[in-house]
Amino acid sequence: MRCVIARFPFDLTKSGVLESMKGVKPEQVIGESVIIGRRTYPIKQVGQVITRQDRRDFSAGEVLRAMSRLGFTCPGALRTVAPRRVLSPFQKASAMLGVAAAV
Repeated sequence: MRCVIARFPFDLTKSGVLESMKGVKPEQVIGESVIIGRRTYPIKQVGQVITRQDRRDFSAGEVLRAMSRLGFTCPGALRTVAPRRVLSPFQKASAMLGVAAAV
């Protein structure tokens, strides 16, 4: 799969990532992470190994998106939630009374 990390294109495969991370000892996970094989790695460590770039050159979101698209599990990844509809005071009062308010 082709993905762009730090403005550079990479052709990544799940097997290629598994091979790259073989023998790499996971660092302590503080923020976002990815499970590769049976180990949990910090997302920035994975990005550094697979791209051979400095960790400051790419964002965790870029690597997280690529790992998710490849099918790896990314625990603790932020999920976008649809914003809740804000009711006016009139609509709140109507809802409390059990009457549908005209909008």
